[in-house]
Amino acid sequence: MPNVLDIRRRIRSVRNTRQITQAMKMVSAARLRKAQERALSARPYAHMLTSVLRSLVSRAEVYDPETGEPRHPLLARRPEKNILLIVVSGDRGLAGAFNANIMKAALRFLQSHPQQQIDIEAVGRKGRDFFRRRYPAAPAPPAETEDATGEKPARTRAGRVQVVREHVNVLGKLTFQHAGALGETVIERYVAEEVDAVYVLYNEFKSVISQRLVVERVLPVGEIGGHEFAQAEEMTDEERRHAVQVAAHAGVSPRRPDVSAADEHAAQFGASPVDYIYEQPPQELFRALLPKYVTIQVFRAMLESVAAEHAARMTAMDSATNNASDMIDRLTLSMNRARQAAITKEIIEIVSGAAAL
Repeated sequence: MPNVLDIRRRIRSVRNTRQITQAMKMVSAARLRKAQERALSARPYAHMLTSVLRSLVSRAEVYDPETGEPRHPLLARRPEKNILLIVVSGDRGLAGAFNANIMKAALRFLQSHPQQQIDIEAVGRKGRDFFRRRYPAAPAPPAETEDATGEKPARTRAGRVQVVREHVNVLGKLTFQHAGALGETVIERYVAEEVDAVYVLYNEFKSVISQRLVVERVLPVGEIGGHEFAQAEEMTDEERRHAVQVAAHAGVSPRRPDVSAADEHAAQFGASPVDYIYEQPPQELFRALLPKYVTIQVFRAMLESVAAEHAARMTAMDSATNNASDMIDRLTLSMNRARQAAITKEIIEIVSGAAAL
């Protein structure tokens, strides 16, 4: 059995760790509130853009009346041979099973598409590191090698699944410019027919107790304002109960803020059956606004994933704090037992010495 001094040192170490986890929980709670506010502040723009597009769809000929083919390349549907998967994970750990669940969902998606070639854009350091280890990149061609036209050969595929781009350290200070750059790249690849479909894997966050891990298809664009989910994984009842307790202790509302009035006001725009007069033709407006719609979908996914990560870290740090408190209680009990054993031993030695005299 360890002596009293060793147990005291361990109790002091665990107590310091508990202070760190408590501080991290409160920091995550504060950042969660800010992330929720940012997600809510982006809703009016997204809803208004959706209403404008719905209005344009009802007034513009989006599809060719003779052939039925879409007149915008982002609406064109092709057989899914090449798929682009955007995986939104975290840049840091200590968030419980947040990143591990994302990787498991990504592997399930890859297994459900065994015949397709899949390119991965990793948003977040954890996802980047995971896919780098599992799917290493192909070696680059020699710099001096050129073909007959004098151009350098393209990089060959490393396999059926490969990481094409990475976005690290952008979620901590996420701006619309980051999502805009990612959205423009995705749109360019889809228009050039390098990929036939684009999916985003992220944590859909509505509130602390209402979130799920989803794989959403953003290209080709389906119903304006609708969502096409290829996978969805809900929270368990135990996770919801734990989240409610943590949120109440951290001062975070576990319920979703009431935004029904703002959503209803935004939905009324363009819903009137009257014929609007546009400065540009409706077709041109639709072609200009549809890429922005795709970009706002990517931005929304990244915002919600940031909020879900803070919620997961807050819950994980609360569990770590409770475990540290339980460990301190067990160590204190062990220390008292060790002290009692040491005192009993000394008393026995004194009594034995006195009896020997």
